[in-house]
Amino acid sequence: MNKKQIIALLPYQKPFLFVDGIDVISEDGITGHYTFKQDESFYEGHFKDNPITPGVILTECMAQIGLVCLGIYLLSTELESENKPQIALTSNSIDFYLPVLPEEKVTVVSEKDVFRFHKLKCKVKMLNTKGELVARGTISGMLKG
Repeated sequence: MNKKQIIALLPYQKPFLFVDGIDVISEDGITGHYTFKQDESFYEGHFKDNPITPGVILTECMAQIGLVCLGIYLLSTELESENKPQIALTSNSIDFYLPVLPEEKVTVVSEKDVFRFHKLKCKVKMLNTKGELVARGTISGMLKG
């Protein structure tokens, strides 16, 4: 399964799709990126006159790239062409270090920790364009092909 096919199988669409591309993917992990556009709806109220990306959205971006895209890749042999994968986030623990501003590109790096009985647990981190650590933690979910 190629990178474009993986993104096409994501169960999200704009305005809730936070994956622009996948840079590297293997059985052990994934690296992908997203640029937060100036006109994202959540910037209108977070924060007034000083918009920053909410932590819950940063977590979602890390989950979409680091867990869901990787999970689709790992399940690729089980997926039937007419069925999209089903994914449920089961837990996350994320620490935040730097803000992400509108028009900022982030890179998500995810390392598979455990993939057993369709449960995937990953160590994830988010970096800005300067290579600075924005956030890191663990994300787990259940996957069904």
